[in-house]
Order: sequence, then C-alpha cells, then structure tokens
Amino acid sequence: MAKPLHILAKPGDVAPRVIVSGDPARVKQLSTMLENARLVNENRGFLVYTGKWKGVDVSVATHGIGAPSAAIVFEELIMLGAKLLVRFGTCGGLMREMRVGDMVIATGASYAPGGTLSTYSKNDCMVAVPDYDVLRLLVEKAKEHNLRYFVGPVISSDNFYAGVEFLNEWIKRGMIAVDMEAATLLVLSRIRGVKAGVSFVVSDVIGEVYAKMATAEELKAAVDKAARAVLDAVVSIPL
Repeated sequence: MAKPLHILAKPGDVAPRVIVSGDPARVKQLSTMLENARLVNENRGFLVYTGKWKGVDVSVATHGIGAPSAAIVFEELIMLGAKLLVRFGTCGGLMREMRVGDMVIATGASYAPGGTLSTYSKNDCMVAVPDYDVLRLLVEKAKEHNLRYFVGPVISSDNFYAGVEFLNEWIKRGMIAVDMEAATLLVLSRIRGVKAGVSFVVSDVIGEVYAKMATAEELKAAVDKAARAVLDAVVSIPL
C-alpha cells in the first residue's frame, strides 16, 4: 500500500468514519464537538482530528479547495484506513427559495470533462453518486433534527469565479447547488471501494452570487446544527 506524503498520521490515527471539509475553521469547529478529540495531522495545513461521537470513533479532516487538493486528501485518508468519507462543506445555492444556512444533500454531482477526474476515468464519464446508505441516513437525520434542507444534484466546478452565466447553464440542467469537490469524492470513492456522501450548508444564493458569501463565523450556528445531523448519520452508517 502507498504511504501518505501529506497527511503524516500513523496507522490507527484516522478513524474508519471521516467527515471532510475544505475550510480548516470548519474542521476545528467540528473537532470541538467530538469527545476527546486529538490532532493527528497538521502538515501542509491539512488538519485532521480524531475523537468520538456518541461513543463511535470519527475523524474530521481538511481537504482544501478544489479537486487536486481534495483528491490527495481523500486518497491518503483511504490509505490510512478510512472506509466512509462524508463531505460536509459549503455550497452556493442555485434555487431562489434557498436561504443562507439551509442544508443541501447531494444525490449526485455533475462535472466538466478534463481536470483531475480525467486522470481517474481516462476521459470516460464516471457516475458521481453517493452510496445509498449514506444518502438515506443524511436525509433521515436532517429530518430528525428539524433542519431546513434540499435534496438534489449539484455541479462541481473547477472555477470559483466562473460567473453567473456559467451557473445559469447548470440551473437549466436541474442542478440545485454548486461546489468544487463533491464530484471528486463521489467518483474516487467508487474507484477505491469506500462509501461516500455529500452535504452542505448554503453560504450564498444565486441572485446574490459573489456579492456576499457568508464567512465561517457567520455560518457557525448553522454549521453546528447541521453537523449534529451529519455526525449522527456518520455513526449510523453500516460499514
């Protein structure tokens, strides 16, 4: 098995169940929710904490921005024993009825040809969908926690500043939110044989796109509420 070069954790440091997020601030916030959380990696800024949620081992890890960074982290977490990866990040909402702080659960992720994913699929189109158990339990727990949530397909873009015209084309195709890493996780998890799913907190909404994106501090309360549902789902998913 290949040896991780960026996440310098030891065997056993990473739990089989991992929540991944782009923003180190969000990972730090999640780590404070775990019992007996310990920092197992900070190399390259890829913070990884491992603790327990309701008695079950869970890790939370930073994957950075975009597909290349995220793919490195997903690969190395799997090398270190991850069997389940759930992305819990932020997204741009593409439905006008969405509000900042709402939760989105992805049923799949579209992506443009080329880029990181082409190195895995040789320019073929891979199915970028979550494991059914993960999707089901994310929805069930969001409902149990009385969250306002939306379920549907998203678009993973390699260009943060692609603009409203780009997003409008994907809205016409039925996408309900935009992020940068969901498709990478869903494709890579299929290839590597691990379970995966994707959930978000909405940080901005179409019509106000790029005018103002909520900060980690502004989203803190919404993330706290949604994170409890995600954590409950993660420890309930059979491995």
